[in-house]
Amino acid sequence: MFLVDALMCLVLNVYFEARNQSPAGQIAVVHVVLNRVKSDQFPDDPCSVVKDAYTYKSGLPQRDRCQFSWYCDGKSDEPTDHAALMKAMRVVADMVKFDVSDPTYGATHYHSVHVHPRWAGLKQRIVRIDDHIFYRDYPASD
Repeated sequence: MFLVDALMCLVLNVYFEARNQSPAGQIAVVHVVLNRVKSDQFPDDPCSVVKDAYTYKSGLPQRDRCQFSWYCDGKSDEPTDHAALMKAMRVVADMVKFDVSDPTYGATHYHSVHVHPRWAGLKQRIVRIDDHIFYRDYPASD
């Protein structure tokens, strides 16, 4: 069962990270957050995952040092596109209601095709959906 706060964190993450993506792309972004919640390497609730950041001693996130760039880019975190916000809400609500399968196959990371983060070469590329590329850790070798 999801709490309202957790749902809103997922909605805001979809809005800011993927509002220009198809529903499949938005679903994929939600699954990355949920896959991180399941992982021992990340916080164990959606809001903590979305707000995961390097912080100053004051507790405020350091600019451009967050897991999801919108959270600490210095811009307002208030949605301004009502239609896109409603679309993000529908996607998240449908995922919870219908238990939508994971099109990222367990991805815990993604990035836009327009950037090339240092970490991408250290992860297993899984799938491209819209203009995001999704990754997960390589399986551990025995």
